[in-house]
Amino acid sequence: MNLKSVSSFVLSAVAVLGFSQCVQQTTTAVPQEQTPVAVSGLKIAFIDVDSLLANYAFYQDLAEEIMRKEENYRLALTEEANKWQKEVEEHQRKLKNAVYSSAERAQSEENRLTKKQQAIQEKGDQYTQELLTERDANSQKISETVDNFVKEYNKTHGYNLIISKGSLLFADEALNITAEILDGLNAAYNNQADK
Repeated sequence: MNLKSVSSFVLSAVAVLGFSQCVQQTTTAVPQEQTPVAVSGLKIAFIDVDSLLANYAFYQDLAEEIMRKEENYRLALTEEANKWQKEVEEHQRKLKNAVYSSAERAQSEENRLTKKQQAIQEKGDQYTQELLTERDANSQKISETVDNFVKEYNKTHGYNLIISKGSLLFADEALNITAEILDGLNAAYNNQADK
């Protein structure tokens, strides 16, 4: 379960609590001004996940690694495609100048070039799949790391709810713990990198 789905669940739970308290109020024919529902004793905080990820060193390192791999794959495919293109041009030149000893030899070369083109396309598909798989694995690592850190953080801070800002329409900035979480995550990551 990722941060957004957890925060959506938590937000739904808060909405249900608020709704159940609102239902207990009696309604009249004259519309009344809405008043905020307060749940006493509930300690809530939120995290701006976009800001957190944009500044989390572990996330940035994983994203950089993926970009390097993607660039390396692109360069390798471009190099192979350029070699193939030169072979195609050479084949066309030989066809035009009737260099091949037989039609079978020309067809054989044509078949080889077609297979090579298919192999390049398959390698591109393979690279794409590898990158998608690695991105998914990295997302899982980030999610688990943040979830685990937030659980440890909350052991000493005692929040009833820590939700994602992405699910909120409004929240008092005093409830924003993004900087604290980010500092803690980066410190933990840097300590691991030093070991």
